[in-house]
Amino acid sequence: MSATFDACFVGLTILDIAGRPVTAIPPGGDVHFIDEIRMNPAGTAAGAVMNAAKLGARCRTVACVGADEMGDHIVAAYAGFGIDTALVSRSACSRTSATLLTIRPNGDRPALHCRGASDDLFVDESDFDAVCDARFLHHGGTGLLAAMDDGQSAKLLAHAKARGLTVTLDLIAPNENTMATLAPLLAHVDWFMPSIEEARLLSGREALDEVAEHFMQAGAKGCVFKCGAQGSYVHHVGGELRIPTYRIEVSDTTGCGDAYCGGFVAALAAGESLEDACRLGSGTAALVATGLGSDAGVVDLATTRDFMRTTPTL
Repeated sequence: MSATFDACFVGLTILDIAGRPVTAIPPGGDVHFIDEIRMNPAGTAAGAVMNAAKLGARCRTVACVGADEMGDHIVAAYAGFGIDTALVSRSACSRTSATLLTIRPNGDRPALHCRGASDDLFVDESDFDAVCDARFLHHGGTGLLAAMDDGQSAKLLAHAKARGLTVTLDLIAPNENTMATLAPLLAHVDWFMPSIEEARLLSGREALDEVAEHFMQAGAKGCVFKCGAQGSYVHHVGGELRIPTYRIEVSDTTGCGDAYCGGFVAALAAGESLEDACRLGSGTAALVATGLGSDAGVVDLATTRDFMRTTPTL
């Protein structure tokens, strides 16, 4: 039976309010003037699904937002991208998760985050088939999904694999408890996609191949590490790849890793090779870094391809 969607994106969905460039917080009640402020959906699932949809993938998202104006903004933005929101729930007790970002001139992004409705996200077994009415499942936000992190995510990913979906996994804010949370998930994951900083922290190892082997021994079939200006690194049973990123003037690095995941999933869903999927991930992430916000710079697949053809790599 064919799936309704190319990919379903489950997990952390927040509202970002970002301003740039910020060199300092004004003292007292003073005012500093900056060039740009933007409000947009963001998060480990949101940043991925928006960019995948822009690149032409048929997308559904599973998220929890508050019954507030921030949640309204996210749902309306998704509708504009053509993202199915039938499985977006509204928390009765929490406001939408949100972040204030003061973007430095070099693109760094100090963040002030208020946890909220994403912690209330819970996908019941009765909805598993609807979530898995796709060929790919991207689970993003392990670590900041309190209700799902307590065993339900593992059940969902197991169901997805039983249905034959390709499963990708990203996380956020790792700490000393994160490996215990990941352990039951990794056995159901085709591609584990953290940043290299997160992966090194969790594995306690430094060399890329050794870091990847740590997670593959824990159950993941393959790893894609996002390495910032160093591009990305892929390790699986068939070998390894190193994919460069693009030479750009960085504006804001918010959501670049999430954008990479969106480009990667969209490319695989379109039947592209693993290497080409990583290249589209890199191109999508680089475009996002040229603007403000988790989907900045990305218009559609054609303009992304044109950017990749005409921009030198690092």
